[in-house]
Amino acid sequence: MAFILHKKTILMFLAFFLIFAIITSCAKIILAGSPKAKYTIVIDAGHGGIDGGSVGKNGSIEAELNLEYAKTLKTMMSDFGFNVVMTRENENGLYSPLAKNKKKDDMKKRKEIIEKSNADFVISIHMNSYTSYSHGAQVFYGAGDETSKALAQKIQDYFIKNLVSARQEIKVGDYYILNAIKAPSVLVECGFLSNPAEEKLLASDEYKKEVCYNILLGVLSFFS
Repeated sequence: MAFILHKKTILMFLAFFLIFAIITSCAKIILAGSPKAKYTIVIDAGHGGIDGGSVGKNGSIEAELNLEYAKTLKTMMSDFGFNVVMTRENENGLYSPLAKNKKKDDMKKRKEIIEKSNADFVISIHMNSYTSYSHGAQVFYGAGDETSKALAQKIQDYFIKNLVSARQEIKVGDYYILNAIKAPSVLVECGFLSNPAEEKLLASDEYKKEVCYNILLGVLSFFS
């Protein structure tokens, strides 16, 4: 019996990697057939520095997870030919040490980076927090921005299809990064740190890759 279970486990992993390879090949074909050979995407890791964002029940810090997810997404996007610009690539905030309002200065710096990059679109990475019962990844977009809404919907469709307990709809978000940026922009709340079970999931390397890969698939589907 032990041998049979071991064999089944091996077959399960082989099937997973086969499906992964097929999806990857299809995604590359989608990108190759898009009207532009290369797009510039800004990946914004929310918070940083003295602004740690939400803190999970088990001590996970949002700013740290945001950066991990942003870096993983950057690698995946770069592998598919996107020109990727990061608003931050370490644990520090973007504000000046002399700024009186560091949050405002931080957001101003993010806007400057995005505008200088001439971005085709922006993805801001965050972790949510509400109640211990709240759960699921969800994508937000700016009110009245139909292009951003379409991108948000494509990403959310893949979340619903492939992630555990993804929320069932996109929502309008009243966030600076969505309201002050001219380029199409979405804000991805990858899950709820206030939910201990989901916090544990969000902290795992496997789930991080799964979330980022589905963001990538949504983006490729949008450009197809």
